[in-house]
Formats: sequence, structure tokens, C-alpha cells
Amino acid sequence: MKTLKKILVRLFIGIYAAAFLVISLLPFYLMLINSVKSSQDYGRNGFFTLPEKLMFSNYLKVIEDGIFSYFKNSLVVAVISLVLLLFIGLCAAYAFSRIRLKWTNVLFMLVIACMTISIHVALIPVYLLTRDVGLYDTTAALVGPYIAFNLPITIFILTNFMREIPIELEEAARIDGCGHFRLFASIIVPLSKSGIVTVAIYDVISMWNEFSFALVLTQSPSTRTLPLALWNYKSQYGSDIPMLFAVLFLSVIPMIAAFAFGQDKLIKGMMAGAVKG
Repeated sequence: MKTLKKILVRLFIGIYAAAFLVISLLPFYLMLINSVKSSQDYGRNGFFTLPEKLMFSNYLKVIEDGIFSYFKNSLVVAVISLVLLLFIGLCAAYAFSRIRLKWTNVLFMLVIACMTISIHVALIPVYLLTRDVGLYDTTAALVGPYIAFNLPITIFILTNFMREIPIELEEAARIDGCGHFRLFASIIVPLSKSGIVTVAIYDVISMWNEFSFALVLTQSPSTRTLPLALWNYKSQYGSDIPMLFAVLFLSVIPMIAAFAFGQDKLIKGMMAGAVKG
């Protein structure tokens, strides 16, 4: 009886995992098959049908139209923003996790409260500030907003992760003559690697897909990021849907690779602070 129960449980888990896999891969499959259709094929047969003829020329056209220029801008902005974001977030999280004063929790609550602020509320003020300081229509204009709006969740995750690091490790390091900066760089940061990977993947995906600030703060094709490349295939009266899917498919490949590389640390980091002990 127990053997039959185990078989049924494993069968259920297998069916559930297979169904989850199919549901997860379905959007990418539909994106791929529609990206190799012609506009006529898409208009005639619709979204869910297989292409009559594989149009890999869609990808060549997208590349010829300068998709890698948008890709480079997104990469530069994401890397610079992420490095600064992680540095600021790590320093702030270490302070929140170790300093025990009356106002520490109040400040931490304010940081968490900032997570509820919508970026659309700040679009006009950020645009005016960017224009006044002379950064409008530059890739540098995106770095500040990306850091500001991703910093609260970064601090929140890293703080909860660092609170799980035993304080005894720091006390032992101080006894051996380790100073604050060396302790932070040699002990706290390495032990927080899972949390760092978590926020890095989360923040990169957020910045990679960000549309509103990129639309408002940049204007020329030489400074615009990858999400705005979709506008090249949208006209007043319609859109070239297969081309849009080709751009979308190329744009998600780096994010899939990043998630595949750090998925174990992402799950571990998101669970940090949820269970004590």
C-alpha cells in the first residue's frame, strides 16, 4: 500500500512538473515561431499556427537596423547602475543589520516604504532635473533613476540576508585585529554572495526591461535602450508583429542566461530572513 502511495505521489509530481514546464516554455515557443513568420503569414493564419515558411531574414533585418546599438546602451546602463547600486546597497544593508539605535528601525521602515513609490509619480520631476543638469538624451541620464528606484528592494533583501550572518564571526575577526573595512570586504561580502546574486538578477531584469524612464529621458536612437527598439517596428496604422517578436526574443536571451546561471542563489537569497536558525 505504501509502495502504491509513493508511486502515485511521484506520478502526480511528475505530471505537475511537466505541466509547469510546458506552461513556462509556451510563451518562448510562441515568441519564436511568430518571429520567423512573414507579416502576410501572421495576418493570414494568426498567432498560434506554425509558420508556412521560416523567415530567419527577420533576425537579419533586425540586426541590420542596429539592434546591437540599443543592446550596447542597455548593457552599459545596466552594468554601471548595478555596480553603484550594489556598492551603496551593501554599505547601507551592513549598517542596518549591525547598528542598533532607536532610529535605525525607523529609517529601515522608511526605506521599505519607498518600495511603494511608483516611478510614474516621479517622471516629470526627474525629467526636469535631468534637463536642468544637462544630462537629457544621454545614457547617463538613466543611471540615477535606476539606482534610486531599485535601491529600496536591494537594501531590504541584503539587510535580511546579513542579519543571518553570525555576529560571532565578526567578533572573532576583530579579536584577530581585523578592521571595519577589511571585515566588511573579506567576511561580510563573501558570505552575502547568495544575496548579492539575488538582487543583481532582480535589479538587472528590472533595468533591462525598464521603459518609462528610457522613453522620457532619451530621444535619439544612439542613446535609447533595448525596450525602445520595439518602436522601430510600430507605425501609426499598424505594427510589424514578426519583427517585434524577433526583437523580443533577442532581448530576453541575456536575461534567461542570467537566471539560469544564478537560479540556485536567487532562490536561496529570496528565502533569506524567512526562516530563523
